[in-house]
Amino acid sequence: MLNYFSSNFSLGILGGGQLGKMMLYETRKYDIKTRVLDPNPEAPCKIACDHFTTGDLMDYDTVVNFGRKVDVLTFEIEGVNVAALKQLEQEGIKTWPSADTLEKIQNKGIQKNFYKEHQIPTADFQVFKTKNDLLEALKTEKINLPFVWKSTTGGYDGKGVSVIKSQKDLQELSDGECLVEDLIPFKNELAVIVARSVSGEVKTYPVVEMEFHPTANQVEYVICPARIEDKVAKKARELAVKVSQAFEHVGLLAVEMFQTEEDEILVNEVAPRPHNSGHYSIEASYTNQFEQQIRAILDLPLGNTESKVGGIMVNLVGDAEHEGEVIYKNIEQIMKMPGVTPHIYGKKITRPFRKMGHVTIVNEDLAEARRIAEEVKNSIKVISKE
Repeated sequence: MLNYFSSNFSLGILGGGQLGKMMLYETRKYDIKTRVLDPNPEAPCKIACDHFTTGDLMDYDTVVNFGRKVDVLTFEIEGVNVAALKQLEQEGIKTWPSADTLEKIQNKGIQKNFYKEHQIPTADFQVFKTKNDLLEALKTEKINLPFVWKSTTGGYDGKGVSVIKSQKDLQELSDGECLVEDLIPFKNELAVIVARSVSGEVKTYPVVEMEFHPTANQVEYVICPARIEDKVAKKARELAVKVSQAFEHVGLLAVEMFQTEEDEILVNEVAPRPHNSGHYSIEASYTNQFEQQIRAILDLPLGNTESKVGGIMVNLVGDAEHEGEVIYKNIEQIMKMPGVTPHIYGKKITRPFRKMGHVTIVNEDLAEARRIAEEVKNSIKVISKE
């Protein structure tokens, strides 16, 4: 086995955002050398890695040249050059998750068709090459309002997803390939993180429940454990493992799901990396998701995924009215509250609804944690300097 610790071994991370930064906490803990590539010279990862390179994640040569300097390569964002990853794999650089897994997930149309092929339950959908094709299908009643519209590429944090209820809503849509999904009446939005090591050891984290912001289409609260029946939780975890096996991914796979009115579980979409729905684990779990990612891609034994205590995460996003140099107003106020830990991502500039950090609330009593989470949400404001 390779000696990863206090050695010349080097782990490469494509993407220098907050997910990479939180992964670097764990590499620091284990004294694993790291290199990070990101287009932003002031990316959050810059302060915590051994070597930082500024460069385009979608540029073939940039990614290949970066990858040749490391022993194992991973990513914290899906927008990377897959052809470059394939080349590096051919040269013997271990890339986890693999280029093949990422390629199936990068495009939401391909991802949805993958579920269909593997008998994985998901909302009915159709893929359209252009906005005009979609409008034509609507005219000829091949599809009907209301529906969910998704751009097949480039969507994140609520961008590239819209609920279309009227003709007026259609005007806002961008052109390009998209998919249209049935609007599912659901009780809950759930997520399960699956960890799978290089040698095939698999563990799932408890099911979490996600509460969304009504207009920004972003997660406001992540609640662990989800307030659902045990049989529903069991079904969700089993389905997440089935999805993981189908993708044959290595590392973490966050599986987002809907619980329907009839308690069926449908897969919405997946992310092959640490995920917003697992941030609670830093304070609440025996093994947090970022450490688990490192364990999985380096083929180390997977850690215990159980929670020590109930955990709720609140996203800290930029105030709708503010743009500019960031200030975290009332952060001292929330730090006085019991079981509250803020995480600041290191982005110097705030914009409306930009993810700037998160706060975890841990409590033996989940209802009390949820009450404190509401207080946190109403107290702290992410604003800009006047």
